Amino acid sequence: MRVATLNVQNLRLKTVDGQKKLHGAWDADAPEDERLDPIDRRLTAELLAELDADVVALQEVFDLQTLDYFHREYLQPAGAGLYEHRICLPGNDGRGLNVAIMSRRRVASVESHVAVTLADLDIVAPDGIDPERPIFRRDCLMVTIGQLTCVICHFKSPYPNADKAWKIRRMEAVATRRLIEQKFRMPQSDLWIILGDLNEPRSSGPKVDRAIAPLETEFSVDLMMRIPEADRWTYYDPHSDLYHCPDAMLASPALAEEYPTSKPKVICRGLGTEASRFKGGGFAKLEDTGLTPAITQQL
Repeated sequence: MRVATLNVQNLRLKTVDGQKKLHGAWDADAPEDERLDPIDRRLTAELLAELDADVVALQEVFDLQTLDYFHREYLQPAGAGLYEHRICLPGNDGRGLNVAIMSRRRVASVESHVAVTLADLDIVAPDGIDPERPIFRRDCLMVTIGQLTCVICHFKSPYPNADKAWKIRRMEAVATRRLIEQKFRMPQSDLWIILGDLNEPRSSGPKVDRAIAPLETEFSVDLMMRIPEADRWTYYDPHSDLYHCPDAMLASPALAEEYPTSKPKVICRGLGTEASRFKGGGFAKLEDTGLTPAITQQL
């Protein structure tokens, strides 16, 4: 089974002049040009078609109607195989940027944790974090397919307040670990994988503790560590000129041991030309698109 993860950035179905259209892959801090919206989404579809994954974890999907429309009007015409099982549940993001999943294999169970609080999990909240509010900024969606459980997350971004965002991201990581420990009697021996955009930045200054360390340290195996460091990036920030890897594939020790030679592959086609580290070809000659790279993994 091949699994993949991709932040599709603001995938939202809207109606303009009586016609249905998809919002382009634009960041909030970038000027929008709606003429590029259909091109952005064609590139998104072509990227996913190239991945040819059996299971795709997605971030920033507005709702199931949007996902179904994208699947029918863009992904299928791009030559991708049918994803019969598509799931997108409402999350906590006020803008409607939810996590989702598409699968060619039968889904055995779906568990949303959109309402879970730190108090529910008996986790002590740090100063400035309300223990009675839902901890996940989107959701922690657990989808079981066969023997594998995919844990799909999209953690708090480092903006606008990096210190507070670190606390929230740390609590999301602690909560995700606690949920996995509650679900599996022996988490080290069961088959699960954390997929998604964990929004952990690469610091340009002194080394600081990673907010997502509770998920990494003596708990999971970071499959991205199996590829060269030069290839271990999925996001370029032109403001800091840093290459980050917010997208994650954290496998249970048992899953990593069962597939010791499997290595993730980062597909960067569709990136803007300012990400000069990427030397491969693109799908189209555009000055810029909003796409982020996708990660795929054969298991």
